[in-house]
Amino acid sequence: MTELKSAAEAPRTLPRGPAGSPAKARATALGALVIGAGLLGLLSVIHLTQGTSATSPWDLLAALFSSDDGASAAQLRALALDSRLPRLVGGLVVGAALGIAGCALQAMTRNPLASPDTLAVNAGAHLALTAAAAFGISLPLLSSAALAFLGGGVAAGVVLLLAGFSEHAPIRLVLAGTVVAMGLASVTAALLMLYAQSTQGLFLWGAGTLNLAGLSGLLPLLPVVIAATIGLVLLARSTDVLSLGADAAQSMGVNVALLRAGLLLCAVALSAAAVTMVGPLGFVGLCAPAIVRLLATWVSRLGRFTWALSASALLGALIVIGADVAVRALVFAVAGPNLAVAIPTGVVTSLVGAVFLVVLALRMRSAGGNQEISAMPLPHGITLSRRVTLTIAAAVLLMVLAGVGMLLGDWWLRLGDVQLWLSGEAVRAIEVTLDFRSPRVAAAVLAGAVLAIAGALVQTVTRNPLADPGILGVAASGGAGAVVALILFNTSAWTMSAGAAVGAVLAGLVVFLLAGSRGSSPEKVVLVGIGVMTAAQAITQLLISSTNPYNQAMAISFLGGSTFGTTWSDLTPILRMLLLSIPVLIFLRRELDLISIDDLTPRILGVRLSAVRATALIIGVLLSAVAVVGVGVISFVGLAAPHMARMLVGREHRWFLPVAALLGAVLVSVSDTFGRTVIAPDQLPAGLVVAVLGPPYLLWLLKRSTRS
Repeated sequence: MTELKSAAEAPRTLPRGPAGSPAKARATALGALVIGAGLLGLLSVIHLTQGTSATSPWDLLAALFSSDDGASAAQLRALALDSRLPRLVGGLVVGAALGIAGCALQAMTRNPLASPDTLAVNAGAHLALTAAAAFGISLPLLSSAALAFLGGGVAAGVVLLLAGFSEHAPIRLVLAGTVVAMGLASVTAALLMLYAQSTQGLFLWGAGTLNLAGLSGLLPLLPVVIAATIGLVLLARSTDVLSLGADAAQSMGVNVALLRAGLLLCAVALSAAAVTMVGPLGFVGLCAPAIVRLLATWVSRLGRFTWALSASALLGALIVIGADVAVRALVFAVAGPNLAVAIPTGVVTSLVGAVFLVVLALRMRSAGGNQEISAMPLPHGITLSRRVTLTIAAAVLLMVLAGVGMLLGDWWLRLGDVQLWLSGEAVRAIEVTLDFRSPRVAAAVLAGAVLAIAGALVQTVTRNPLADPGILGVAASGGAGAVVALILFNTSAWTMSAGAAVGAVLAGLVVFLLAGSRGSSPEKVVLVGIGVMTAAQAITQLLISSTNPYNQAMAISFLGGSTFGTTWSDLTPILRMLLLSIPVLIFLRRELDLISIDDLTPRILGVRLSAVRATALIIGVLLSAVAVVGVGVISFVGLAAPHMARMLVGREHRWFLPVAALLGAVLVSVSDTFGRTVIAPDQLPAGLVVAVLGPPYLLWLLKRSTRS
């Protein structure tokens, strides 16, 4: 169980200001809002000056209100109405909407980590709109917003159904939301890849861009934003009572279920409108209410819901406009005005959100050992014969699936063809096909095995059943490193592999140094890892959006986790790291069993807890790094395979790790074969197949662990 120092359980409603005078408290709050509004006005003026043409904001405003019909005035008027003002107004409206939505979600859950991102609202809305574009469904703006509302609402409902409303366990909400969002993002990526013609241009929009073509994409949605905001204001009094706790609010006559439903609907409507306008802007809904909560320690009125809504709207707009001004000024100084306008603003807001997540993680304190893994129910009667039988069965299944992988693809072969190939007597066409297919099958098997072992080690270290190298940011950072190497250097396999390895190792070091120091906790490791993952994904989006189409296609393919083009030499790092890790893990198997229970038991038995944790985490990071180098970014294998192994053979690492490795190899092998066959001659990357199939199992697992 965990809690934050800026605890959500503390009442938000503070009746008196610092000096004990309600009038002074009100004046202080108004003064803070006026200062914020003044700063926003200054940033807005600067924002209007930025663009590809050197035009002052005063000239633009003068042209708007001028009756001059000359060519120069008409050009300025078009510049203002079609470019500058839509970008500014869009940033203001979307920032305010997301800030208000985040404030409402945090009040609803009494969880300081709740936001449209951590509840997967943005991811659900993004998927819904992408699916409509992929299948050629053209919708008016309001209908698109309704579709986004439906997608975001379903996603948030799933997260809340799994994680619940417990403010004492904020990490569970983040983990559930991260799993759901990763799954939805994977489906979105698959649609973008399969329907590239229909969804052309949606990748940049998916990063959150304020490049709006006129005010027509904003004005119809303003009534939605205003209506949802008014709805939240009407719920303010009951929400203040809810801040005292659900039981207290119920005893005071508040219908908690109805109130939470109202807060959720209004928040989802605001988020859906924002995504429809400009795409998903990351973590504005987390940062703005977080700053308000910090300011409330000095400005007590901001602890009340109505004032918090106003301050969150103002700060949300400040974050978006400030991020847009900053990124355009920086890119303009480095690369010129054209690229400065094209950079997605959502990249900067995601980076800011990543920093906030890390800060919140470092402020977190543990109220006791997290024993989620040790508390999960296991099957009864796990005997030695059962373990041996299941291990052999998993190995046989893997061999069968590897054989099937050799046979299936864009050209289906027979067992006799493989026998002729092995004896060197196959015809040239079969020989070429199997020479190309065999290293891909081997890559899927090895990558699945090392990812499963890495995930098992991370879960053991963090004692959290939803932790894996993907959630710790290792895979995303490896992908970012590969994209950096691709764009800044060249397209050789060696440079991309080196970049992926460096990125993954750096992410592991950051997580270890920030969260693995003295006084760390498993929860802190996971939260810091999610922050690192968010930052790496933002950097990747920034690089992809600023490069040429050829590099974009290569980067997206690599990030999808594909075995396409894999050679036998590409497998050497994976095999070498696996062979080096096995003796260390055999030596540490007893210590790993103990640290997966709690913090106290291994210390009593003389285990050097920090040293064992560090060793296991380092091995997990290195295994993940070589997997990224070999086959790209593949998520969810490190989550699903260890769980299935634990349910089959128990928690003892001498059995648990080998079975997890076999099951991980099975998962990636099946996904790779499926991706090569189902739409042949086109192909789906194995990473996308795993990421689409994995979340349902993991969500069932999270719900199961919640009940237990």
